[in-house]
Formats: sequence, C-alpha cells, structure tokens
Amino acid sequence: MKQLVLIRHAKSDWGSLELDDFDRPLNKRGKANAPDMGERLAKQQIIPDLIVSSPALRAITTANFFANAWEMPSSGIKKEPKIYEASAKTLLGIINNFDNQYDRIALFGHNPGLTDLVNYLDGHLSNLPTCGVVMLEFPFEDWAMVSADSGKILLYDYPKSEGDLD
Repeated sequence: MKQLVLIRHAKSDWGSLELDDFDRPLNKRGKANAPDMGERLAKQQIIPDLIVSSPALRAITTANFFANAWEMPSSGIKKEPKIYEASAKTLLGIINNFDNQYDRIALFGHNPGLTDLVNYLDGHLSNLPTCGVVMLEFPFEDWAMVSADSGKILLYDYPKSEGDLD
C-alpha cells in the first residue's frame, strides 16, 4: 500500500507588498503551527520515507519544520518546482511519477491545488486550511495507479482542530 501525506504550507506573511508571492515567508502563527503539526504527526508515528515540497519559501519553510519534528535532514527534502501554483491534474502527474521504493511520501504545497486534489482522490473537503494535513492510503504498490477516487482518507488534521483559536 502507498500513503500520501498532503500538507498545505503554514500561514504566510502578507506584510510586504514588494515581495513576490513565491518569496513570502511564514508569519508568527505559521512559525508556531508548523512545528506543532509536525510533532502531532510524529507522535502518531506518521513519518514519511520522502519529503517533496514546492520550492516557494512558505512551503519549503513549512517542510523544514516538519522534517525537524520527524528527525529527518532538511537536505533530504526534494524540491519540485511544478508544485507551485499547480492544479490537481499537475499534482497527480507528480504523484504518478513518484519512485515506488517510497511507500509513504509527504507533499508540501498550496491551495487551491491541494484541496482540489483531495476531492479528486477521495473526499468532500471545502478547504484545506493553512498547515492542514490529509493522509490518504491507496490499495496498491505503484504510484502510477493513483487516480480519481482511488484513495481513502486516514487522517485530516489542522492547527485549529485542537482548539487553537488565535
């Protein structure tokens, strides 16, 4: 079986209008939520074999926080430029080309692509919140077989689900 852990980047900073969207950093809340969510997954033994991330600053920073919680080296994060501003179809193409030696992969990206992808694979999610996590399982050994309605959601979690109201 294959498992895919989809993670939307943590809350980003809109403070500087001069910054390109790609270069937006995490804000204070994002810098708090990302390590917390990484720890939540680690405590549940949800640790990927591989981390793949959009190279956009807010996504790669989120991935680094999770890698730290998982005690994985940040240098092992695979940056995939096609994830940035990707549609569900583009994301599916990336997933279908994952190396089959990895059974559990974490993918860090952006909306609306991630929400659309979850709904395509299995789900009725109106919006994946910032730093939200969806883990899906697929009943086969080949990433190329991931397709519409082929997954089953095993976990849906996000920072405010534990009562964090700020």
